[in-house]
Amino acid sequence: MDSLLRSEKMTLCQMFLQSEAAYTCVSELGELGLVQFRDLNPDVNAFQRKFVNEIRRCEEMERKLRFLEKEINKDGIPMLNTGDNPDAPAAREMIDLETTFEKLENEMKEVNSNSEALKRNFLELTELKHILRKTQTFFDEALFHHQALHDPSMTEERIGLLGDEQTVRPGQTMRLGFVAGVILRERIPSFEVMLWRICRGNVFLRQAEIDSPMEDPVTGDNVHKSVFIIFFQGEQLKARIKKICEGYRATLYPCPETQTERREMAIGVMTRIEDLNTVLGQTQDHRHRVLVAAAKNIKVWFIKVRKIKAIYHTLNMFNLDVTQKCLIAECWCPVSDLDRIQHALRRGTERSGSSVPCIINRMQTHMVPPTYNRCNKFTQGFQNIVDAYGVAAYREVNPAPFTCITFPFLFAVMFGDMGHGLIMFLFALFLVVKEKSLESKRNSNEIFRTFFGGRYIILLMGAFSVYTGFMYNDIFSKPLNFFGSQWAVTHGDPHYSIEELYRNEKIGFDPNQTFLGSPYPMGIDPIWQFAFNKIAFTNSLKMKMSVILGVSQMFFGIALSYFNHRYFNKPLNLIFDFIPMIIFLFCMFGYLIILLFVKWIKYSPSQSHDAPSLLIGLIDMFLFNYAKYVSPGSPVRDDQKQFIYNGQQGFQSFLVVLAVLCVPWMMLGKPLYIRYMKKYGQRADFQMVPQDEEEEEEFKHQPLSVNSGDLLGGGGSEEVVHNLESNGALHTEEAVEEEHVDLSEIFIHQAIHTIEFCLGCISHTASYLRLWALSLAHAQLSEVLWTLVFRIGFGLPKTYGSIILFFIFQIWAGMTVLILVLMEGLSAFLHALRLHWVEFQSKFYDGSGHMFTPFSFSHIIDGGLDE
Repeated sequence: MDSLLRSEKMTLCQMFLQSEAAYTCVSELGELGLVQFRDLNPDVNAFQRKFVNEIRRCEEMERKLRFLEKEINKDGIPMLNTGDNPDAPAAREMIDLETTFEKLENEMKEVNSNSEALKRNFLELTELKHILRKTQTFFDEALFHHQALHDPSMTEERIGLLGDEQTVRPGQTMRLGFVAGVILRERIPSFEVMLWRICRGNVFLRQAEIDSPMEDPVTGDNVHKSVFIIFFQGEQLKARIKKICEGYRATLYPCPETQTERREMAIGVMTRIEDLNTVLGQTQDHRHRVLVAAAKNIKVWFIKVRKIKAIYHTLNMFNLDVTQKCLIAECWCPVSDLDRIQHALRRGTERSGSSVPCIINRMQTHMVPPTYNRCNKFTQGFQNIVDAYGVAAYREVNPAPFTCITFPFLFAVMFGDMGHGLIMFLFALFLVVKEKSLESKRNSNEIFRTFFGGRYIILLMGAFSVYTGFMYNDIFSKPLNFFGSQWAVTHGDPHYSIEELYRNEKIGFDPNQTFLGSPYPMGIDPIWQFAFNKIAFTNSLKMKMSVILGVSQMFFGIALSYFNHRYFNKPLNLIFDFIPMIIFLFCMFGYLIILLFVKWIKYSPSQSHDAPSLLIGLIDMFLFNYAKYVSPGSPVRDDQKQFIYNGQQGFQSFLVVLAVLCVPWMMLGKPLYIRYMKKYGQRADFQMVPQDEEEEEEFKHQPLSVNSGDLLGGGGSEEVVHNLESNGALHTEEAVEEEHVDLSEIFIHQAIHTIEFCLGCISHTASYLRLWALSLAHAQLSEVLWTLVFRIGFGLPKTYGSIILFFIFQIWAGMTVLILVLMEGLSAFLHALRLHWVEFQSKFYDGSGHMFTPFSFSHIIDGGLDE
């Protein structure tokens, strides 16, 4: 129970590890995950530490593994993930891993380069094949244009091609040149315009699209290309055309002029393409086999490399002794696990083959230990909620065990609906039942991982919501008549007959006429769903219940502070903080809660109109306004009020005076007592405030004394911790005292603390009214959604109403899940979070500790090493 209520007892240990056994010992401690090492070389640069070369080698291996992983993903090969967690390899196995990764990387690079070259050749041959196929039509048209140049009747075309009719003399023979190539399809329009402008219209361009896309050998993307052929005359135009083609990255290919030569070239191209297809297939098969073999082991390789890297990072935090044969480490570890740590060191020593055992030694220190709360998969989510506000101070009361119940219950008070709670419960139950399979898949979706991590929180929130929905008698804004109504609606009264209910949707109830006398067995009577004063009734009930729950939780929070003061041996805090807090809160709101129950018990339905208002009574109590009050049982006029019990005025005046006296009690009691003890007491240095940061930092870094006689296997660990705590070495008031007391700081600290608590009692009580407000809002929103959406389908004609009702149900169900379950659930979750962080934990929780972060391989397997 102590480990559940408080964090684990921690101790600072010093380890002496032999150089040859240090690697395996740290490996065993990483598998154990119960040791947090301190960096003993904080001023040493990361590149000047002893094992920096080993870390660089690990980073190089990680780079090669990421390269292989990229290639595996590129081919769509599934990587085998069996969930295995292999042990960290021995230091000598690092060379074997490096050799394996180097071989795989070189082989993959060679395969990739060969494949790229083959694909480039295949692309060139394929483009040449399309050029040879499509240029026959181009040459036929070019022949037509060539004949037209010798026809005197086609002068305009001759001038358009040559630019000057004087350049061609009668009888002169012309010969047109041409170039053929392939260009990206989207560049054709601008390419054609550029040719026309640069060559001044003295070229003839024809192009045709290639139907099938081609694979880019570099990027692997599919691109669409077109074949083109350009006819021209003269070497000057040829040079211009080639420069334009080069600028547009068009590929030019040699194309024979005669049909016979083109046919022979096409046959040779097809033969070479078939040979390349065979070689490419063999290359891809070889690449696939290599990657499939790597995919089976790459997850395990990643884990091994990360473990090696983590071990060397940890070894860099150690110190070398003067003999250079021993590594010295300091670490925090739980006292209860010292035996397990010793066994792990023994196993590491045996694995390394060292004959000298490793030594672990308890140390005395004034440093504040880290906070370590043991959690399982159920409590981990609630512990994360608490730690998000602030990590508990060492050995401080941990709110997480109480949050496991209070958090889902307060959420359910705001989210009370059996239907919505059941949806949430079934969703969480699915995550819990399938947790092993879902956890092994390691879904990367952040939203899903958030829901999956809080599955047990959602499960309890849904279960409690079903319970509170049963108390509210509310399921999708409709009641269920489990036990029969306790109002005389169908017992002969014509005002409350079934016919009257059908005629009027809402009716009113007079408790003096229609109430049968006994209450509904559990929850709210379902008949209130038909009452026009339903909101007034549920408002009053939920508002009072929220105040009762809020004040009860605040009392519980102050009660938990008692255990902190007592454990840390702070009697002044008990006398000057705990006792006046309890008295003040009771005089303010504890008395109000008692009056609330007295009013419910004392006044019957027939006397409900004479019951006094508790809110007005509370105001009159602090104003001492009793002029219009009369004794119980006396006749009451309209301008008068009645006491609930005899002697109420005197008792309430006493409570007010007592509450006022608690303020100087809290504000001045502790400072004046400390001043008295400093002046007249035996301890002149007695003081309660922490030292400033500079002195505290200097104090923390004093030389640590090694208790060499307290090796494991010697004295009991529990006795040492008890001695440390009793001597003030761990977390006592004396551990943070200053030699000189500044009374002004103590007065200011207590004044702020008192004002914060007194005002917080009022504001925090009002803050708990959110339980009432959100519960009412959720119920009304659910009723609006039912009335304005789902109810429409019931009023439609039977002929087509059932079809439309099906679609209306889809809309209603979708809006219910999105708005009422997700959005309203998130809102209630955040409000419950605030109630625990501010209203509850502020009464006893300091939250000034630092988390215990052990060296554990399980923390680095998924996300890599945090540098």
